[in-house]
Amino acid sequence: MIDQLFEFVQNHPLLVGAFLLVLTAWIAYEVRNSAASGVSSSQATQLINREDAVVVDTREAGDFKAGHIAGARNIPQSRIDERKGELEKVKDKPIIIVCKNGQSSGITVAKLAKADFPRVFKLKGGMMQWQADGLPVVKK
Repeated sequence: MIDQLFEFVQNHPLLVGAFLLVLTAWIAYEVRNSAASGVSSSQATQLINREDAVVVDTREAGDFKAGHIAGARNIPQSRIDERKGELEKVKDKPIIIVCKNGQSSGITVAKLAKADFPRVFKLKGGMMQWQADGLPVVKK
């Protein structure tokens, strides 16, 4: 089996090189995105309790009313550009962006970082992880 692997590598160096390049790029992308400005549920709780962090929920109004983090502001992701002025007053505080499952909040984080908000974080796993961790939600 190992002999066949070495023979394949010798016979197809470009194919193996391309595979290794793609694999390296994928690993680098995953490492960068997993560490980039994301906080876990426990880290978010600490930011809220110790530094009075502002929670911005980017889900649509129906999902927000079904259950959200206490004190969260609802600014749907589709309207973040026109409503980011509402966050100017709290620009000096940490801002935690929450979406449904942690996938789309990165877009909002990037937009706010580009608008010179210094401490913007996404909640890793979003509301699904928050609820899976057994943390409280408010329904209104």
